Amino acid sequence: MPVHADDSGNRWVEMEYVVPGTPEQVWDAVATGPGMRAWFAKVDVDEREGGRIEFHFGPDTTTSGPITVWEPPVRFGYEEHGWNGDAPVIATEITVRARSGGECVVRMVHTMTTDSEDWDGELESFEKGWPGFFDVLRIYLRDYAGRPAAIAGAMAPLEIDVARSWSALMTALNLHGADVGDRREAPTGGPELGGRVAITHQDTDNRYVLVRLDAPHDGVAVIGVCDGGDGRGMASASLYFYGEGVDRVAAEQDEVWTAWLPDRVRTLS
Repeated sequence: MPVHADDSGNRWVEMEYVVPGTPEQVWDAVATGPGMRAWFAKVDVDEREGGRIEFHFGPDTTTSGPITVWEPPVRFGYEEHGWNGDAPVIATEITVRARSGGECVVRMVHTMTTDSEDWDGELESFEKGWPGFFDVLRIYLRDYAGRPAAIAGAMAPLEIDVARSWSALMTALNLHGADVGDRREAPTGGPELGGRVAITHQDTDNRYVLVRLDAPHDGVAVIGVCDGGDGRGMASASLYFYGEGVDRVAAEQDEVWTAWLPDRVRTLS
């Protein structure tokens, strides 16, 4: 969807997703630290207006800002400062609305206070990056809501173009050419990864595969590559584990993927 602009100098993108669950279940998933770690990233939330939210995307990538709105289970807002050098502050608002059939509509709006088009690409990248995570959110809310959850994974900058990186990474994990419903296992010598392919997605900017895991533990893996523009491609693996003992599993897998993915990406050049 396009970037919207108004006469007051605001530029924004907006998205809506339908997810299973009650407003309270959805709120816990999208507005608390433990909830967001079940489908998005390692996040700390001081659950009050005037508190702070902090996102941990890797050992060297952390963004934070104030919580501006806290109205459970309906409306949550926060700002992110210093998320990309001298970029304007980005304000996010999430609303949860119940609808029939035991579902909710989640609306997310990212806003920058700027009348410049220079940051439109960044706003669009926010919008394009969310669908894969919301696929995980739907699975979590439908099948695992309320269970212990932990996250592992890694990111690495690409040395070659997105298309060749995608093909090589999928081959290395025995996911190349996988169709929805296929069960695949990664070969020995790399991360343990086994499960059934649930979603595959490819467009010019983002390519990812979502696997319903049964090894090394029950959960979901999202593995993909993206083109951030200006030659800033990135490979990523996000693994979400559910059930007892997941903290230990996630810690082990975090170490494995943090070592394997950057090394694997370097060999693609």
